[in-house]
Amino acid sequence: MGDADFYGVADLSSARQAILNQGGLEIAKYPKAISLGIALLHTIVNLLPNRDERSVATSYRHHCYDLINQRLDLIASQVASILQQEGYRAFPVSASNSDHLPDKNRMMAIFSHKMASHLAGLGWIGKSCLLITPEVGPRVRWVTILTDAPLKTTGVPVKERCGKCQECIKICPVQAFTGQSFRQDQPRGARFDAGKCKQYLTEMREKSPDLAVCGLCLYICPHGKRGGKKLLSIK
Repeated sequence: MGDADFYGVADLSSARQAILNQGGLEIAKYPKAISLGIALLHTIVNLLPNRDERSVATSYRHHCYDLINQRLDLIASQVASILQQEGYRAFPVSASNSDHLPDKNRMMAIFSHKMASHLAGLGWIGKSCLLITPEVGPRVRWVTILTDAPLKTTGVPVKERCGKCQECIKICPVQAFTGQSFRQDQPRGARFDAGKCKQYLTEMREKSPDLAVCGLCLYICPHGKRGGKKLLSIK
């Protein structure tokens, strides 16, 4: 699918109430979601412990955030247009960008890309609240196309494989994670204090806007560090 590294289709029926609560009726009316992901560059992610260096911070923001978001949004727009041409409804949900979130206080978009990729069988939601893939851990950025096209689902949610690992919890500069495992019937607040994370990033921006990146939970995940195996792009 385009030049994405990950592709999946999710049946959203089991999560409709959560989708309704987060994005409203217009978002919750779609029965399927196409989940697309692009893997981040390991060479840059591995430098995040030195994110206070300008070269590291700017490389991460540019190559692992801004450019990949643009690539994902372009693919999503193209897929949505194709679905519309075939007579179906399609709504591309923009790749996550913390500067343009509709609910900045909760650091929450109108739809959860992680939930879509989880339901599509592409990975599990870890203690860091990131989607963890078997291939490259959490080192992926995601985009979603909501649709009513009768697409076949690609899998079922992957069972959590974090075990007793606490690496993402220990490395967090503001201890924003509680360490609880993901449960679909629990709000995100049971696992993640978005206010702490938001305040930390705000303070970083105030000191030096160009160096306001974190990503340590993404960097430290053992599943991501073991990644790097060759991915076959889905064409």
